[in-house]
Amino acid sequence: MSAYPLLNVFLTMLWFFLWVLWIFLVCSVIFDIFRSRDLGGWAKAGWTIFVIVLPLLGVLSYLVARGDKMYARQARDVQARDEQARAFIKDAAGAGTADELAKLVELKQRGAISEAEFERGKTKVLAA
Repeated sequence: MSAYPLLNVFLTMLWFFLWVLWIFLVCSVIFDIFRSRDLGGWAKAGWTIFVIVLPLLGVLSYLVARGDKMYARQARDVQARDEQARAFIKDAAGAGTADELAKLVELKQRGAISEAEFERGKTKVLAA
């Protein structure tokens, strides 16, 4: 017979997952404190000390006082990072096919390139 019954295994797993959930919640609150742009430095320091010194009371107080805006701050940061990534990708990719064709048409209209050069450039842009 086992010295550790099945119910004890279940309760140990339950406590372990609750502990992991608690750690995740405390980290989320601390990240939100520093993400918050409407708090000054002293307010951030105060909330952080409160959450670290009295974790249960600090986290619950923070969730009651400022929890309604946590999602909005996180969504704003995710959107800003997405816009930065899209801008970086657009810059890294360079001009699109339509832009390059428009430049070729403009050069041809100004007389900077001949019809044959225009056709070669157009073929090259469309092949890429």
